[in-house]
This record gives sequence, structure tokens and C-alpha cells, in this order.
Amino acid sequence: MYPPHPYEWGYALSEPMAVAPINKVEQVVRFAVSQIPPEKIFLGIPNYGYDWTLPYIKGQSRARSLGNVQAVEQAVQVGAPIRFNAEAQSPHYNYWRERAEHEVWFEDARSIRAKLALAGEYRLRGVSVWNIMRYFPQLWLVLSQLYDIEKRA
Repeated sequence: MYPPHPYEWGYALSEPMAVAPINKVEQVVRFAVSQIPPEKIFLGIPNYGYDWTLPYIKGQSRARSLGNVQAVEQAVQVGAPIRFNAEAQSPHYNYWRERAEHEVWFEDARSIRAKLALAGEYRLRGVSVWNIMRYFPQLWLVLSQLYDIEKRA
């Protein structure tokens, strides 16, 4: 039921899927708040995605990590329409390169908003973002629309 990493279902060695599908994340949050006071819990939010080469072969395939901005830029470059999976609340697309099909899953403003809403719904202490060093303006736009951000020392 739970991923091998704290918040990654889709990861470098997994089959192609959302990094943190909201339906799966909510299952973990629901369990966590049944065991730990919600004010002690931070929800991890991924700030990246993965690009898998298809067909996926368990034990052999390894996805390439990419930033969210990079994922969108790549979709534009290859002319791939970005779709949105309602169940996972995550964007994704497929494209072809060098006679191989690729599948990409990443985060966008909608997926970030869904995760922030989940943290609010369960009254969690807050969220943490991994990896904050990747440029992702949609993250800050959504955060600043929903919350007053304070810098703390």
C-alpha cells in the first residue's frame, strides 16, 4: 500500500505513474493522523517528475528525473499534449524520441493545489517541498494565493 520512499509512488525504478498521486497520499495521511496528532505532521510535496522510456521492464528500466519547468518545456519542444489524471491529480504526457516512446509524470499548479488542500483538510502542521532548489514558479504562485508567507529565522 505504501511507497518505498516517503512520498514517491512513481520513482526512478518504478513503473510510470504520478510521483505522489493524491488518492494514495490521502490514504497515508488518513492513516498518519490516526496514529499521530496532525499538528505534528508535515506533508512532503515533490518538486520534480520522471521521464520513463517505454516499454517499462521491471528491474531494468530507470526513469530520468526532471524538474517541473523542464517537463513542460520538453512537452512543448516535442509537441506533446499535457493531460491531467483526475484520480492522481497529476499532469502527464507521452512522446517519442529515437524510436522509443516516453511517458512523463510531473507536478503543476493543479497538483500542488490538491496537495496543499489535503494538508489543510487534515489540519496538518504544514508542508515541506523536496527539492526546493529546482525553479518552479507555479509552486510559489499557488502558495502565495492561498497563504500569507512569512520568512522565519
